[in-house]
Amino acid sequence: MRLHDYGCSLKAYRRRVLEHVRLYGEMHRFVPIYASWQGARVTELPVNHYARTRGKSNYGIERTIKVVLDLIVVKFLSSYATKPIYVFGGFGLLSLFGSFLTFALMLYYKLSGQKDFVQTPLPLVVVMLFLVGCLSVLLGLVAELTIRTYYESQGKRTYVLRAQEETE
Repeated sequence: MRLHDYGCSLKAYRRRVLEHVRLYGEMHRFVPIYASWQGARVTELPVNHYARTRGKSNYGIERTIKVVLDLIVVKFLSSYATKPIYVFGGFGLLSLFGSFLTFALMLYYKLSGQKDFVQTPLPLVVVMLFLVGCLSVLLGLVAELTIRTYYESQGKRTYVLRAQEETE
């Protein structure tokens, strides 16, 4: 969604659009994105902002970090909420691939006589990457089961229909 100012707190929505939107933490600034996920058309009108006349802003680096983390959550939800295995499985496969590459490098050093296993941290890196890879893939499978259980138990669809036509 392209908007000029997500931080502007002057917003108006139709009730039916926001009835099923659940906000957690400080996600209120991303309500336009949640509304568009519900199938709403989102537009913006220009608003005049006036300079602060009293007090001081509480918007600092800490708040900026929170916004960045919230953006990561929104991106994850928009891209992978219904298929978490793509994130966790992809990271897991990348870790497993790194583990095999590191193992090959370790074997190369050993067989070429350049270094012994105990002279490098490579064995620990191989084990760590292998375990992280396996656990990430398994976590992706658990997340996939959780998402499917959630949608089935709530009777929800993974998509939104604006209007449903009856066919006979």
